[in-house]
Amino acid sequence: MSAPEPRSTPDRRAHPDAAGGVQLRCGAMDIVQIAARRGRGDEVKRIARGRAVELPAPGRATLGADQLVLCVRPERWLLLAAPASPGASAQLWHTACAGIGVALDLSCGLSALQLAGPAAREMLVRGCRLDLDPQAFPLGAAAATIIAQVSVILVALPSGVLLLTPSSTARHMREWLTCVAQPFGLMLHTDFTVAALSGDQWS
Repeated sequence: MSAPEPRSTPDRRAHPDAAGGVQLRCGAMDIVQIAARRGRGDEVKRIARGRAVELPAPGRATLGADQLVLCVRPERWLLLAAPASPGASAQLWHTACAGIGVALDLSCGLSALQLAGPAAREMLVRGCRLDLDPQAFPLGAAAATIIAQVSVILVALPSGVLLLTPSSTARHMREWLTCVAQPFGLMLHTDFTVAALSGDQWS
């Protein structure tokens, strides 16, 4: 879901103790979009529960042991999991939701990045219209927005902020994040996986 303009202008100066406090990670994963046909969202949710997957409400994300599920548009969900055979996960969901929804493989269409560290949110507000204050964007929140003129989906996790951006603009996004993170002490890039996020919890 699109987010409102910030309620207030954050202090955008780097924290004196922020050096070394920002890590930018890239991840490879399966990304499947499930879209319910009009008015069939509850039926898709029941099918997902039968597969031990809880589909969240718009603006929220749920995290399991081996997958992350998020929703930023009504009756549409993104499921992130460890890489599998190309198209296999999408085909399974497409078959399970036949007649009431469709599933698309977006693994090649979206790139996943994670920004971690105590200054991650303050760094992001330099180019983001979202109010990233924890009270406005709490753990488990998910939203679609624009950062550095690029479409981005953000998810708030205890370990940092997950970013999904079109693969065609991923390089631009990485370069922008790398540049903006310099005053905060950018750490070396490391890979991350959905399984690595399994320790994240929110109430």
